[in-house]
Amino acid sequence: MQDAATPLANQLLIASPALSDPNFARSVTLICQHDDDGAMGVIVNRASEYTLGEVLRQMNLASQHPRLDDQVVLAGGPVHPERGFVLHDSARAWESTLEVADGLFLTTSRDILEAMAAGEGPAHAVVALGCAGWGAGQLEYELGENSWLTAPADTELLFAVPLEQRWQAAGQRIGVDMTRLTDYSGHA
Repeated sequence: MQDAATPLANQLLIASPALSDPNFARSVTLICQHDDDGAMGVIVNRASEYTLGEVLRQMNLASQHPRLDDQVVLAGGPVHPERGFVLHDSARAWESTLEVADGLFLTTSRDILEAMAAGEGPAHAVVALGCAGWGAGQLEYELGENSWLTAPADTELLFAVPLEQRWQAAGQRIGVDMTRLTDYSGHA
């Protein structure tokens, strides 16, 4: 008999130092959905080469908000890198929204970006291009191989902590100093 999957939605996956896959090395990924079919998440500590102003202009949306225009867009993962994902704290009804946890949402529809450009978007939001995905049982296997640590997600880490500090900050949420973990892969 196979054990039932433990839902990991609203958990952070913190890459162990031994995880050498360049897509995930030193990454922090918010798991947005997890069930028997697999898992989907968004990397929350990697900047893409784009700003939100550039993305909005590519979508023919004008923004008059310099702070919004300069916001870094995240590289959310290697799956669907052309698709936008908005993590936010607004419960407003958007066309395509998944509730990750109480007060935390993931929206993939254009209407949220239109609202943000008009100054009517969520109070806290980050935009990512791409996501991460795992097939059925794949994430559980990787957890068993100690490729990841898990920690509860929180809005401070997602919306306030600087990107370059999120890996260490996520580890600290569970009492782990990530810089003190050993990269044991490939060593006898």
